[in-house]
Amino acid sequence: MSLSLQHFGQLTSRLKLGLFSRSFLLLAALMLVSLGAWLQVFFSMEEGPRAIQMAQRVATSVSITRSALVYAPPSVRPALMLDLATKESLRVQPREYSDRLEPLPNSNYWNHVAAEIKKRQGTNTQIMWAVNGMPGIWVSFDINKDHYWLVFDREQLGLTAGIEWFSWGATALLLALIGSAVSVRFVNRPLAQLAKVAQQVARGETPSPLPEKGPLEIRDMNIAFNRMARDLRQTEADREIMLAGISHDLRTPLARMRLEIEMSTVSEEARQAIDEDLAQIDHSIGQLMEYARPAGAVPEQGIDVSAVLHDLYERERSHTESLGGHLTSSITGGLYARITAHDLKRVVSNLIENARRYGRSPSDDNVYINLAARPESGLVVIEVTDQGTGIAEADVERLLRPFSRGESARTGVSGAGLGLAIVERLLGQVGGQLKLLSRASGGLVAHIELPRSRGKGLPQEA
Repeated sequence: MSLSLQHFGQLTSRLKLGLFSRSFLLLAALMLVSLGAWLQVFFSMEEGPRAIQMAQRVATSVSITRSALVYAPPSVRPALMLDLATKESLRVQPREYSDRLEPLPNSNYWNHVAAEIKKRQGTNTQIMWAVNGMPGIWVSFDINKDHYWLVFDREQLGLTAGIEWFSWGATALLLALIGSAVSVRFVNRPLAQLAKVAQQVARGETPSPLPEKGPLEIRDMNIAFNRMARDLRQTEADREIMLAGISHDLRTPLARMRLEIEMSTVSEEARQAIDEDLAQIDHSIGQLMEYARPAGAVPEQGIDVSAVLHDLYERERSHTESLGGHLTSSITGGLYARITAHDLKRVVSNLIENARRYGRSPSDDNVYINLAARPESGLVVIEVTDQGTGIAEADVERLLRPFSRGESARTGVSGAGLGLAIVERLLGQVGGQLKLLSRASGGLVAHIELPRSRGKGLPQEA
């Protein structure tokens, strides 16, 4: 039994069924097995007592019929036989040696009935299933030298009809399945509510409060989750206030330091070096603030990714060219995905900034970046490609962690190592994925996959 349940669990896992479906199918299977076992036990318990009861009924009927015929004058016997047949459903037929006999079915019940009848009527009593092709239960008896058959209807002596048992079993099974569905739904409903609000928390939304009522275990779980959600919201608010204060308190002296350097008498070379250090500190503060800022709520409808990327491309192209680099694009129109425009710009601009910092071509020390977007198998694929030295495959997982940077970052390139971590966190909120792929010809491809969606008033994308 435990092995069967294990196989059942493995089957439902392969079918990827939900908790409600799994629980319902498990209860339904248990109900079917239980009902089958119960019917088997009931039939076994019913067979013996019913066989004895039917044999006693046959013996009584034969005794009464024989006595009636013995004491009735020969002239009224035909009328008496007719009266027994019409009123008592007992047909009396003369028994001949030439009769064609068909024995009872070879089943436990009918063998038991025949043995009980012979025990009461004598071992010479014959019990037949049909005589001369006429169906019924035929029981022999003698009156002096005359031989007779007493014929019973099969329905009178047989077990309860199969169709009747089937209807009763089907009704019981239907009621059991309805009860199972109600019970499983009652148990799974709090879990479904918990899963829904947990997804809201994962998306950075304010979750709906769970009802703090019901069974003790569910009530305690909901109370604990509501408390946790409130604590998370408070922690998020406190973190934003703290980081805003830190940013203000750090950037204010940085601005004063820049002003003092400009007014100082240090050499131009020293002033430039100090200014670069201050710019690096300011950039690191900006990245910390960016990493701490929560993602926007996932929109109900998809946004025009193509239009957002075109706007971002124009802005980043000018900035890249001002730094002596080159940024090109290949953006397919009509792409939609469920992500806020602000978060999409944060993701792609971080990747472009990462390419500007670490993607210099080894041949001429220039930056060549390409921004591409296209549809692919129900996805919106966005790629930021550079012609730098790339990264080793073993370093990919490490670079996605906060405060991790590549080897080239040690040679004077500024940054806090949060750009890729910010990208992965923002994509995770909307079901997206980031892959870092090395190009065969050299360079790195930052490959983004977003579930393709539909825009307002547009048909669903494939």
